[in-house]
Amino acid sequence: MKVVITGAGGFLGRKLTVALLREEGPLGGFDRPLRELVAADLAPPPETGDPRFRPVACDIGDPSAVAGLVEGADLVFHLAAIVSADAEADFDRGMRVNLDGTRHLLEALRAGGRRPRLVFASSVAVYGGTLPDPVTDDTHLTPRTSYGTQKAAGELLVNDYSRKGYIDGRSLRLPTIVVRAGKPNLAASTFASSIIREPLAGEQAVCPVSPETAMYILSPRRVVAAFRHAAALPAEAFGDWRSVILPGLTVTVGEMVETLRRVAGE
Repeated sequence: MKVVITGAGGFLGRKLTVALLREEGPLGGFDRPLRELVAADLAPPPETGDPRFRPVACDIGDPSAVAGLVEGADLVFHLAAIVSADAEADFDRGMRVNLDGTRHLLEALRAGGRRPRLVFASSVAVYGGTLPDPVTDDTHLTPRTSYGTQKAAGELLVNDYSRKGYIDGRSLRLPTIVVRAGKPNLAASTFASSIIREPLAGEQAVCPVSPETAMYILSPRRVVAAFRHAAALPAEAFGDWRSVILPGLTVTVGEMVETLRRVAGE
């Protein structure tokens, strides 16, 4: 079977690629093994040495490029996105990638006529402002950022294309991912990784929020496991509404720093 990952050069995309290439036998939820893994990003991801792996340079905002990318795909993980602060600072770029790119992908899958399975990486940024306790899958979407609005619109498109039978989609609302490796990115919540990662490397980190600020977090390993689990579930597991919040932990920034102190010392 053919699997496509958009945003495969990113932190989560690379980890998902490794996990899928380690699979032996049929992929979960399918009766066929992986024969081709197309890893797409603006710059082609580095080679893995696995003959099933095919890195591709693709601009998700270009509909002609997307059409060729997903031809014959059985399963697509749509991770490509402009992160939150970047989408807020550059409205046109955020719309082109996060909304138009998702629409181009869905249109290409519809044109293929195969009803492939799609796992869409959404975000808890679809919620904002004063929220009920608890927030559930069915809580009214109240985004307060361009990024959150673009993700909410993407969810609605995935839901409608699934309703029409063009795809078998499911949208996962990701918490803040902690700890991300590498350098800080332009996500508004990037400090959540920096306040752990940098001190462990002997570097200074700046926290722009108070210790009482609560965050909903999840580890990279759990997110990758959730992607794979969601891909394995039948359509009946989701019903008419294809969006779910991934389970995570709600902690304060102060609790995160105190845990770091207990584990790593002063």
